[in-house]
Amino acid sequence: MGKLHPSIETELREWIRAQRMFFVATAPLAGSGHVNCSPKGGDPLLVLGPRTVAYLDRTGSGIETVAHVQENGRIVLMLCAFEGPPRIVRLHGRGRVVVAGAAEFAALVRGFGEVGLGARAIVVVELDRISDSCGFGVPLYRYEGERETLGKWAEKKGAEGVAAYVREKNAQSIDGLPGL
Repeated sequence: MGKLHPSIETELREWIRAQRMFFVATAPLAGSGHVNCSPKGGDPLLVLGPRTVAYLDRTGSGIETVAHVQENGRIVLMLCAFEGPPRIVRLHGRGRVVVAGAAEFAALVRGFGEVGLGARAIVVVELDRISDSCGFGVPLYRYEGERETLGKWAEKKGAEGVAAYVREKNAQSIDGLPGL
């Protein structure tokens, strides 16, 4: 079953900060809609408070997470230890989308350091369940580095090109929910 945490304390906060990758899962309300699970890397998962986390949502080919969170707020983030002792942490909660250009975005984005082009939103999650489990089945992997492809793609397109891409490709989810 694992362990439930009432909040993110120092040890767990440090462990979360050390992870180079995490996964985000969401689903629409409609039973016929598609469940989405997305890997996130390159940017940290920020712990904003004892029961609040946030991550930078970069421009991509889809907009499922943003669309689902805007529709119903349900979200879970999962982190796995691929190096060191085995561990899986799941952060369940209600998310909200803070779009680029909003005053709150400007305040939150500072926590991510240099973000470059392509940051379209920040997803803030208020946690209602924090748990960890053994992770004995997660294989060991060695970290080699970050891919540079997304950053180079955004630089090549430029700010206007990225904005046009978001308008064209991120307007709605694959199930027709509003995106950005």
